[in-house]
Amino acid sequence: QVQLVESGGGLVQAGGSLRLSCAASTRTFSSYVMGWFRQAPGKEREFVAAVSSTGITTYYADSVKGRFTTSRDNAKNTVYLQMNSLKPEDTAVYYCAADTSGVRSIKGGRAGYWGQGTQVTVSS
Repeated sequence: QVQLVESGGGLVQAGGSLRLSCAASTRTFSSYVMGWFRQAPGKEREFVAAVSSTGITTYYADSVKGRFTTSRDNAKNTVYLQMNSLKPEDTAVYYCAADTSGVRSIKGGRAGYWGQGTQVTVSS
């Protein structure tokens, strides 16, 4: 069982930045591909970013490419999502997810473990 706890959400003006963190309670964190998803009111959950188990490879949705960066610190069992140049359309609840099946599974939204989410609100 893996518990994921996100933090770092909040209210920010358009053009601002936020850094989300997701702490994992597992001794085998380095075995997991980690992903970030978001869900806006009335919309389906969508893939945002993912990072390979080693942290070497990252993947992004087109909508955030060039603005968001995901990284991980396996020594701290933590994955990060740095969000820059935020737009009102980035407003959503952001979730982190973990899975050992690989990036394709995570990008498809098929993850074994999910966090509770953290709210990000971008004002115009």
